[in-house]
Amino acid sequence: MTEARLVEDLLAFIAAGEADEEAFNRMALAVFAHQFETNAPYRRFATQRARTLRTVKSWRDVPAVPISAFKDLTLSGRPPEECPHVFMTSGTTKGVRGKSHHPTLAVYDRSMTVNFRRRFMGEHDRLRMGILFPTEQAMPNSSLAHYLALAKSEFGTVESRYFVSDAGLDVDGAIAELSRAEETGEPYALLGASFSVVHLMDALAERGRSFALPAGSRILDTGGFKGQSREMAAEEFYGRLSATFGVPRRLCINMYGMTELSTQFYDDGNEACPSVKSGPHWIRSRVINPLTGQEVPRGSVGVLVHHDLAHFNCASAILTEDAGVEVDGGFQLLGRADGADAKGCSMAVEDFLKAARAP
Repeated sequence: MTEARLVEDLLAFIAAGEADEEAFNRMALAVFAHQFETNAPYRRFATQRARTLRTVKSWRDVPAVPISAFKDLTLSGRPPEECPHVFMTSGTTKGVRGKSHHPTLAVYDRSMTVNFRRRFMGEHDRLRMGILFPTEQAMPNSSLAHYLALAKSEFGTVESRYFVSDAGLDVDGAIAELSRAEETGEPYALLGASFSVVHLMDALAERGRSFALPAGSRILDTGGFKGQSREMAAEEFYGRLSATFGVPRRLCINMYGMTELSTQFYDDGNEACPSVKSGPHWIRSRVINPLTGQEVPRGSVGVLVHHDLAHFNCASAILTEDAGVEVDGGFQLLGRADGADAKGCSMAVEDFLKAARAP
């Protein structure tokens, strides 16, 4: 199957609305075949594990690439010079940033917009938005900057604006917009990185300001919380978020995504923490023991593996470094893996690099 045909099929698959196990499996095998044929490091890794076009019969059989391998290898079906869009991780390891190469953003954009409309917009076609993150022009290699630019252009009103620039956080501008929303009763959406939201709340607290945004207003944050356990930090964060902006916690929505994927997960608000994350019909997740590669029993803690069909050029199956547990309706994200799970992730990276670099 040509890349152009695969892209066409993926766009139709995403737009279809739902997919049963058979349909997902059929599309997953087509994506795996494309990556096996075009991505030499991935093919070597898969072959050493006896995962080939003949032996892989289910999406669960598709071998997962450790997420940190993106820092060490170019995992792209197309030569990098033929990929006009490259998203890079913000974290560094010895100065190296992970990269995801995209020959086209058509599938990424369709994945984002279809999912965002369903999971964040609710009954609204467009909302006046405030973005707490730099623009796409300022950060052209940031997948989050592109994601938020799409949110603004596809779902924001013309008055929507950014509050972060080279000059820093525009607190006065944010106060003016939030005050306007209070006065007019027009629902408002605040979107951005979790740490940017914290900076804004700190600045508002210093000025003794809080708001009661109109009904229908909502907040989206992404990026997590550093320096504390996720559970305790999340409870404090969403309590403070609701109190500062007057938005109920059920409309304080967290997005979980990563540079190495083309699809995002959302929760249905944060009335309880940790919340339950879930994705659309073109991505599925497993929870595994990274030392064995086997799925752990439902309800047990393991490491998350995501199978994202929209990430067609690089690797659709990703072994993360995130601990999680499968629950009704999706999974709970419990923070970074540690202990035996972290050791298992490190071993998986070593095994992948050894196999992928083999002659």
